[in-house]
Amino acid sequence: MTTHTIAPCLWFDRQAEEAVQFYTSIFLDARIDGMLRASVDTPGATTGDPLLVDGTLAGQQYHARNGGAHDRFNDAMSLVVTCQDHAEVDRLWDVLIADGGTPVPCGWLQDTCGVSWQIVPDVLPQMLNEKDRDTSTRVMEAMRPMVRLDIDALQQADHPSA
Repeated sequence: MTTHTIAPCLWFDRQAEEAVQFYTSIFLDARIDGMLRASVDTPGATTGDPLLVDGTLAGQQYHARNGGAHDRFNDAMSLVVTCQDHAEVDRLWDVLIADGGTPVPCGWLQDTCGVSWQIVPDVLPQMLNEKDRDTSTRVMEAMRPMVRLDIDALQQADHPSA
């Protein structure tokens, strides 16, 4: 049986190397693993420029490609980051929207490169999967108007008498 490795490839106009440097500066267990330079002029890379940058974020391999302005990122594909506490939600949120990123409702954002991220407290899926439908409904209703997710407010909706 053949073992396969599956890794996302993010398509950038010309900023793949800068994006990978930015992302690897944010996360633990992150590094640039390699770079393939264009041997000829291509859309998004002239001869000698980075064409494909390989990296690892939090243990997950990925690729960033300079392919020209052919395609744009959208919310149909997002990177989900689970956070242990509100400080981590705030840190990641602030750094990813700095310098022109865009906040989006329900814990989503787009960074300056246009990549969509979901910054999610790790307690949220458990709250939304409560067997008590009223509880999960309260959590969902509390989350819907939020942009950056607020763990304390979500926990208050999960346990309103607490």
